[in-house]
Amino acid sequence: MPMIAVQTQFGCLGVEEQDGAITRLVWDGVSDGPETPLLREAAAQLTAYDDGRLERFDLPYHVSGSDFQRQVCDLMYAIPLGETRTYGDIARELGQPPQPVGQACGANPIPVIIPCHRVLAANGLGGFSGDGGVETKVALLLHEKAAGLLI
Repeated sequence: MPMIAVQTQFGCLGVEEQDGAITRLVWDGVSDGPETPLLREAAAQLTAYDDGRLERFDLPYHVSGSDFQRQVCDLMYAIPLGETRTYGDIARELGQPPQPVGQACGANPIPVIIPCHRVLAANGLGGFSGDGGVETKVALLLHEKAAGLLI
């Protein structure tokens, strides 16, 4: 799968495309394969996000996994910049318990673009599957000026 690497304040993010959709974001990414128009657009949007000029990613994505996993990712993708939800909020929307929602958030293959960092536990930050763990989650929330929730 072709991948493009984008240097950001959160690390070097690698974005992967397959069949015209973003399928993965990894830390310590390395550009590999043809630089497609979608990968160039993903790089431009990540750079704009990093610079504070982008409020919402607008990229086609595909999450493999169960229908539940895709539903959780779609709900996370819809959380506006600067806002957060809890695992319980998403669970109520889907009529499911919070624990599987937390597991689905942790299995998000496209962090940052699908903003799982905007989903918090009822009594704290919850986890973050990206490089740097909770520290990166806090850095992303601070960048998005959602830090008032952390104080």
